Amino acid sequence: ADVGLLFLGEEPYAEGFGDRADLHLPTAQIALLARMRQSCRRLVVVLVSGRPLILTAQLPLMDALVAAWLPGSEGQGVADVLFGDAPFGGRLPVSWPRGMDQLPLSPAAEAGALFPRGFGLV
Repeated sequence: ADVGLLFLGEEPYAEGFGDRADLHLPTAQIALLARMRQSCRRLVVVLVSGRPLILTAQLPLMDALVAAWLPGSEGQGVADVLFGDAPFGGRLPVSWPRGMDQLPLSPAAEAGALFPRGFGLV
């Protein structure tokens, strides 16, 4: 395919406990990402999660990353920007850590973040 669109992320946890000791993508999703990378000239990953996940090792496999957060009933907004019906204009409200060793991400450690707070296309 010329362009692949892959949605990755977390299991829903709004109605249960969302605490996790490890914020990496599940192994099955990492394998799916690798397979998609092989079959697509360009790969856009849409991450559906309620918090930043550790993506440092997988980032080179992506041509674009969209943090959709938890769009709920506003998922149409994600589709609008993906298909060019609305401009991308979001910025990160938090810094995105490179690894678990940066958590919790203190203001002093933000300089080494994978993506700093405010990062994004406008």
